[in-house]
Amino acid sequence: MGFSDSYFARHFGITQQDLERYLGTALSLGGDFADLYFEYLQTTSLTLEESLIKSATQGTSLGVGVRVVAGDRTGYAYTDDLDPKRILEAARVAARIAQAQPATPVADLRIRRGHDLYPVEVPPSTVPLAQKVNLLIRANEAAFQFDPRVFLVQVSYVDSVKEMLVAASDGTLAWDTQPMVRLNVVVLAREAGGPPQRGYAGGGGRMGLEFFETRKTPEEFAREAARQAVVQLEAVEAPAGELTVVLGPGWPGILLHEAVGHGLEADFNRKGVSAFTGRIGQQVASPLVTVIDDGTIPHRRGSINIDDEGTPTSRTVLIENGILRGYLFDKLSARLMNATPTGNGRRESYQHPPIPRMTNTYMLAGDMDPEEIIRSVKWGLYCASFGGGQVDITSGNFVFSATECYLIEDGKLGRPVRGASLIGNGPSILHHVTMVGNDLQLDDGVGVCGKEGQHVPVGVGLPTVRLDRITVGGTVR
Repeated sequence: MGFSDSYFARHFGITQQDLERYLGTALSLGGDFADLYFEYLQTTSLTLEESLIKSATQGTSLGVGVRVVAGDRTGYAYTDDLDPKRILEAARVAARIAQAQPATPVADLRIRRGHDLYPVEVPPSTVPLAQKVNLLIRANEAAFQFDPRVFLVQVSYVDSVKEMLVAASDGTLAWDTQPMVRLNVVVLAREAGGPPQRGYAGGGGRMGLEFFETRKTPEEFAREAARQAVVQLEAVEAPAGELTVVLGPGWPGILLHEAVGHGLEADFNRKGVSAFTGRIGQQVASPLVTVIDDGTIPHRRGSINIDDEGTPTSRTVLIENGILRGYLFDKLSARLMNATPTGNGRRESYQHPPIPRMTNTYMLAGDMDPEEIIRSVKWGLYCASFGGGQVDITSGNFVFSATECYLIEDGKLGRPVRGASLIGNGPSILHHVTMVGNDLQLDDGVGVCGKEGQHVPVGVGLPTVRLDRITVGGTVR
């Protein structure tokens, strides 16, 4: 497909000559590099509560961001008007911010092909609203039918289709169409006279509404959320102290994402503020640990054909058998660190410059039976799901709240517990991995990662993992 077939060429009449002119203006006051990021986004958002549709919103946004880089200095400007005069003015503003000499000439634009990870026959933006509303109604009914103690159900649905185009002074010319759907269910359950307990489930991916028929149905998400809420009605207070903790497969990989993944993003390392800075080739984890960031898994929430700088995504080995092998690079960090971009330059929208971000980050499976891992623990916790957490990138220290946990007593799962949090240090926690299960799972597609005020969709994954000597915050016994 030639450039004339791209969305922005067809709908807005933008030509390669236009792009070259905008880039030339961006570099008119000097600089090492410049790029343009065009975006057209269509979204739908629905919420249901008290068995009623409480809100329904459809919207579009359009704009272009212009970036000029000089050394480690970045000038950035954007406009929501694709009139050539407005784009040229944005280019001049970015040029003034990053002003430097000499200027690097604009290379001839060459089409860069990415992957084809999420072909969609029926984009969600073209599906009638009533069909989307039906998903919420189905989830609501299934949650209430699960258990009479369920008294409140909240369901939300979001979809989007993003058309994006990247042109850069290094010759990059690439574009992509990125679909996304997601359904979330929150359930509250209560025993007579007791406090309410919460359960949550959701998922989606880079697909159309067929996700909810071929991958996971609204009823499955609703029953899982209701199950979690009902389980918590029987929960006791979590113990506190240094314990053995077993992490379940799938979503608990969020701990890996936060405690380790951010520290492996290249911008933190080129600035020398990560706990992993300067440690390439060193043992940073147990030999059982191999960590991957992979933006090429078909239809996954964190996958993209090209990143927001036009670089095709890749499968990047970060930690291999406990040895630190690499970082996640955007173009700027790669140039300053004499490395190759890994396809991890991402941005929230055209209003934001790209920065190194994760895609789908997970630990590879081991060879242990998950049940054998649990049987190996005399006294500890099994954590099936996590909520929020906080991480200090420089030190690697983290705190995570666990939303579904069970006591392990004499190798068997016991009563559910509430109020558990894991406290530790990202670089050191990986040394405490003593068993890794053969049951790697990726999450259902709910991850949203925040960094520097920008939020992007991500995926996480984990097999069952045993961690020894982890501090658990709970109730002292």
